[in-house]
Amino acid sequence: MRAVIQRVAHASVSIDGSVKGSIRQGFLVLFGAGEGDTAEDARLLAKKTAGMRIFCDDNGKMNLSLADIGGSVLVISQFTLYADCRRGNRPSFTNAAQPDTANELYGYYVKLLREEYGMADVQTGEFGADMKVELLNDGPVTIILDSDELKRSRSVAN
Repeated sequence: MRAVIQRVAHASVSIDGSVKGSIRQGFLVLFGAGEGDTAEDARLLAKKTAGMRIFCDDNGKMNLSLADIGGSVLVISQFTLYADCRRGNRPSFTNAAQPDTANELYGYYVKLLREEYGMADVQTGEFGADMKVELLNDGPVTIILDSDELKRSRSVAN
């Protein structure tokens, strides 16, 4: 499972010209589920997302989390995070999870952010829709999380 986290001053997502979700300061998360990903992968990513300290404190150090600043989250499903570009010029998406599984994991990730990690304002796009995303990247700060890497680092630490 992959998440691209962008620290934003604001972000929104529109579908067919209507705003579906909009946030002020916080994270825009592009979320992709891969073949073989599970609820445990979603749990790892949600925990890491909620704890990510990439907002500046009074000393200008990236030391504050979403909770510390009262930030919001906009989560957009994006299967293209699993593009395989090794051959030719047209990406293959065979490594992405099947739509039903991906949608279930996307919903679970959002639910975890809201319920388990106490994020009061979690907005979403619409799974499978043609979405237009607007954002003002703050920094810019962009972090890429991959659940396979998180699992490997946990096993090395143990």
